[in-house]
Amino acid sequence: MRIGWIGCGRHAGEMLLPQLARLDVEIAALCDIDAERLSTIGRRHGVPEARRFADPMRLLDAGGIDAVGMAVGPLQHRDLAIAALGRGLPVFMEKPPGRNAEDARAIAAAAARAGKPVVVGFMKRFSTANRIAINHARGFGARASFLGEYMTAPTYFERDPDYTGFYLHHCVHYLDLVPRLMGKPAEIRARRHELAPGKLLLHVDFAFAGGGLGTLVMGTHQSRATPMEWWQVMGDHERVEVRNVHEVRLYRAPGFKVDDPAARLVEGEDAMAWEPNLTVAANEDHKGYHAILAAWLDLLAGRPRPDCPTIADGVAAMEVLDAMLRSAETGEAVRLPG
Repeated sequence: MRIGWIGCGRHAGEMLLPQLARLDVEIAALCDIDAERLSTIGRRHGVPEARRFADPMRLLDAGGIDAVGMAVGPLQHRDLAIAALGRGLPVFMEKPPGRNAEDARAIAAAAARAGKPVVVGFMKRFSTANRIAINHARGFGARASFLGEYMTAPTYFERDPDYTGFYLHHCVHYLDLVPRLMGKPAEIRARRHELAPGKLLLHVDFAFAGGGLGTLVMGTHQSRATPMEWWQVMGDHERVEVRNVHEVRLYRAPGFKVDDPAARLVEGEDAMAWEPNLTVAANEDHKGYHAILAAWLDLLAGRPRPDCPTIADGVAAMEVLDAMLRSAETGEAVRLPG
């Protein structure tokens, strides 16, 4: 599989392309507007100078590729995905799939016309710990509630006074993950509090079509040097949670042990915990980038991957994001489509 890649910034260079290179692909063409960065990434992945482009349209028109990946900006994701699909090329794009749900729907329409898949980089659903916990949550008799925190620091947003980058590049991850955990949201309400310029707090409340409730806290006022992420789903006498991306805890309904001199842990009743062996060099996937790219290649090979986030999932996440922003602006709850 010959892959052309657009956007060789830090995220692509350190997170995406190294994981893509572990798979059975050839990185056959690269594009970036920064000549030095393009040269560095090109040398790193053995891409000849003749196959390094400053103009993404030249990469798309040069031929010699079977699919295209991209990690650029929201507007470029929309325009370049539609251009690639118009040339018959399937697409992997980092999130977000555009600036809003309308952009995502435009990509979905182009994908339908081309008959080619578009995969969006919602890698949270592929984190090893999240996958374990999602499987447990879906086995609950009922999913009653979701609680979660997904924080970041003001580093990237202090010069972004309307927080567009925070919403599109940060919040959208959990607006894909939460429906995976709880089912389709029916209503959303968001409240915001700005501690200081660049330091925003959001409380987002969900009512789900299945009857469950949820609260997600997101913000830009925590140090990235500390654990930033935690979530929990509760059912009836059972709950599962993930801490700091890698640790899973499962709680059931154990009996009290204080008066039992023979007390021991009971299979199927007491809590279980899992975390990876962090001394293993390469075969854990805490963040999920390797698994999502592998799922994209499975789709390209015609192998079904119902867990793979397609542009339909991108549309759904952006519809939730649009509703969240409307609610934060008006203070009113917003009903979601369908």
